[in-house]
Amino acid sequence: MTTLIYILIGLIIIAPMFLKVLREYERAVVFTFGRFTSVKGPGLIVLIPFVQQIERVELRTVVMDVPTQDVISQDNVSVKVNAIVFFRVIDPERAIIQVENFHVATSQLAQTTLRSVLGQHELDAMLSQREKLNRDIQKILDAQTDAWGIKVANVEIKHVDLDESMIRAIARQAEAERERRAKVIHAEGELQASEKLLQAAQVLAGNPLSMQLRYLQTLTEIAGEKSSVIAFPIPLDLVKPLLDMARNKT
Repeated sequence: MTTLIYILIGLIIIAPMFLKVLREYERAVVFTFGRFTSVKGPGLIVLIPFVQQIERVELRTVVMDVPTQDVISQDNVSVKVNAIVFFRVIDPERAIIQVENFHVATSQLAQTTLRSVLGQHELDAMLSQREKLNRDIQKILDAQTDAWGIKVANVEIKHVDLDESMIRAIARQAEAERERRAKVIHAEGELQASEKLLQAAQVLAGNPLSMQLRYLQTLTEIAGEKSSVIAFPIPLDLVKPLLDMARNKT
């Protein structure tokens, strides 16, 4: 009985050495005498004590903050940019064997890629084309981390911080742009109005009756105004016969 108890105690002590339980999102990279053997899991796996060792790898998506980076844009503007990288391990063997620490390696690569890609664009592109920049960074990271068995699913630029002087300069530029657009719209309105007036003048000139109707309408509008002095415009068509008669008498 005592011997059985000792055996049970011994099994309990050494059980963790050859029995491992892996969760659904975990895999074990197994090494036998230092050489890669297989990838096991999830569930219960059995190892040979002192002969086999494992490295646990999680397959869940990792959300990694990229520290704030100082970036100089193509138009020589200094900004501070940070981002988020979403990646996961798709090949545990390569993630352990091909790189020393895939978390640190991916973080360092993301920082250098962020500076490199954004440095090739002007400030306006950084502020207005984030979706395109996110895709460009993601493609570069995904291509370079593929050898490590890592899939970069997405990259999101969080903040593009400017100093106060640059913010004021951008505000002045935006105000100048609004004034320019207002002037252009006003000029276009004047041009369209002048074209419509020209068309109206051509129509009136081609039909004398239209000119008379317009004259009567003008008199009606003047009579409706509250004014002590009313000036009546006299059409030349009415005055011309009188002038001809006076000229014939002389």
